[in-house]
Amino acid sequence: MHREDKQDTDPVMHRQGDPTARPGKGSAAQVDMTQGSLWDKILLFAIPVAVTAILQQLYNTADIAVAGRMVGTNAEAGIGNNAPVIALIVSLFQGISLGANVTIATAIGAEEHKHVHDAVHTAFLFSLVAGVVFALLTQVFVAPLMAALGVPAEVMPDAISYLRIYLLGLPVIFLYDFEAAILRSVGDTWSPLRALAVSSALNLALDLLAAGPLAMGTAGLAVATVIGNAVAAAILMHHLMHKDTDIRLDLRELRFDRWALRRIISIGLPAGIQGSLFSVANIVIQGAVNSFGSTVIAGGSASASLEAIDYYIINAFGQAATTFIGQNNGAGKQDRCNRTLRLTLTECFLVCGSIIVSIIVFGRSLIGIFNPDPAVIDAGYIRVCFIVGAHFFSILIENFSGYLRGYGISLPPAVWTFFSIVVVRLAYVWLFFPAHHTYEVLLAVYPITLGLNALGLVVLAARARARLRVKEKSATA
Repeated sequence: MHREDKQDTDPVMHRQGDPTARPGKGSAAQVDMTQGSLWDKILLFAIPVAVTAILQQLYNTADIAVAGRMVGTNAEAGIGNNAPVIALIVSLFQGISLGANVTIATAIGAEEHKHVHDAVHTAFLFSLVAGVVFALLTQVFVAPLMAALGVPAEVMPDAISYLRIYLLGLPVIFLYDFEAAILRSVGDTWSPLRALAVSSALNLALDLLAAGPLAMGTAGLAVATVIGNAVAAAILMHHLMHKDTDIRLDLRELRFDRWALRRIISIGLPAGIQGSLFSVANIVIQGAVNSFGSTVIAGGSASASLEAIDYYIINAFGQAATTFIGQNNGAGKQDRCNRTLRLTLTECFLVCGSIIVSIIVFGRSLIGIFNPDPAVIDAGYIRVCFIVGAHFFSILIENFSGYLRGYGISLPPAVWTFFSIVVVRLAYVWLFFPAHHTYEVLLAVYPITLGLNALGLVVLAARARARLRVKEKSATA
């Protein structure tokens, strides 16, 4: 998900000399996106972003796979059923953490050292306080939400057990997101990746221990996830406390700064809400999936893990488009902006297109890793064909969205995405699906809405480029 703190309706041409474009004190070495070749730099930018996102997904993937192989289909279905609910909450705070990233990065660029210090400590404290509040408040809604989603009776105990424990771990999950945002504000993307790699390995080991010798079932898998997230957060906290730059964390100086808190929330909250709206639509779809029983739910859980891995790689190229176009637009190099879009589209189609085809060809074997039940494999493969196949539309969506956001154009694509994804999906599930109650009909909502969304974004990008040409001609006239 790409989010911006600006919501202009027209392309904005920036010139060199923007103080927020300067690297701040202590910032890590960064790729010069305004000079030299683009194709290799785009690829090297996208890879670590994708790997980090995939490692985050592997937490849930490991839980689902271990549950399916060592605990049972009901446990696998229970964990998979929670994915949209967890995504709703986490996406909200990932959006807010982006507000911290933008606030700190801007202050660093302006060399406002006090604001950097205040924003770092405010972000850290906010993540802890908000995490504790949400962890406690959400406990009240777990059982009613599972009932509202129509979770089958045989799946309900596992679904409730996993979600309750997972939600109790929200403080460390939010803390990691905000710590990563702080580090990325100075260009340090490898520290969050290394911390997550360590915690992912630990999570898998604890999953096997909990489901095997300890026989803790679904609850044990949730505890393993919380412990893994806590370790990742602890590693980054230690790293921040030993930084010798403006983003150094001093626990004795934790306090809320009104300016920093207001700016973090004003930038991040709208982005978080936008991301959460997608999850709302997916929760409704998950409720419809539940009407087909635990076997289909389990198959969908396994398929969703494969879908997520492919999507995160697509998303990484979209982020590359945003960042490279943003920097080159700031430098006034419009030709490089256009080349960036062409290259991210080309590289994404080559890399992700190969992955899409591979997942479809080997889909049954891949789903069998999660659960050997033939019925589960059949249900999962049906979903793979519909959703992974539709990821060709996602390539267009992410790259054209990245192109627009690189120019600061975020409101029109957000509005169109809300309509074409959220509104259309809800209308489809509530109005059309009940009269045509088959799994294939339900899954058809994905390619329909993704195709519609992609078409609109291509049109928006073309219109933005036309307006940009007019501005270029006016500027040179």
